[in-house]
Amino acid sequence: MRPAGRGAPAALRLPGRLAPPLLLLLRVLWCPHAARGDCGLPPAVPNATADLEGRTAFPVGFAVGYYCDVGFAKISGKVNAAHCLQNGEWTQPPVFCQRSCGSTPRLRYGHKQDIYIPVSYHPAGFTVEYECNLGFARNHSVSANITCLQNYTWSKPEVFCYKRSCPDPGQIENGHISIPTDILFASYIYFSCNPGYKLVGTNSTYCYYEGNDMIWNDPFPECQGNQKSEYRRHDQQLNFKK
Repeated sequence: MRPAGRGAPAALRLPGRLAPPLLLLLRVLWCPHAARGDCGLPPAVPNATADLEGRTAFPVGFAVGYYCDVGFAKISGKVNAAHCLQNGEWTQPPVFCQRSCGSTPRLRYGHKQDIYIPVSYHPAGFTVEYECNLGFARNHSVSANITCLQNYTWSKPEVFCYKRSCPDPGQIENGHISIPTDILFASYIYFSCNPGYKLVGTNSTYCYYEGNDMIWNDPFPECQGNQKSEYRRHDQQLNFKK
């Protein structure tokens, strides 16, 4: 007599061909986790919350992602997901959320350097360096750095950039240029003509940048006299000569 082969218990050793419903039932009885594919709720991770998507059970191979709680940030390179295994257990993610300063402050005159843009984890003592926006120049006597303090707030940045100046606009012939404030970046100046002259062009412009140069954004206008005024002045000049 041939010995029984290894494999399923004798009670479950059946002929080679089984009807599909019976085969499915045997799989459920023999490998309950593999058949049902269930993992329960994923493990808790310090300072993080699992995104359950409204589920309470998860199939084999399913990955659950975690997001950091308020006041914490993900450490770059750390895994922030758990996977449901064949045995119905979860993989255990490492601790990937730690206390961190939040987003760096936005400044009207400067921005953080590009190397800091992808960085979201700012532990205490972490320093970020800024640079000036276009239209501004660096004041090198003042620090352009901010630091994450021990209370996980950012140090107050100093004003490390100042507005650049446009060229002196001078004057326009037969007209006048009004400068309400100054001729620094983003400031406006206004044009007007002397009596008897008509403004041809824009009545204002503002200081802007073009590459590394500061320019007036619009061409300066002209003040043109009308023909009647020209004839009148010409006649006056003739009468005066007489």
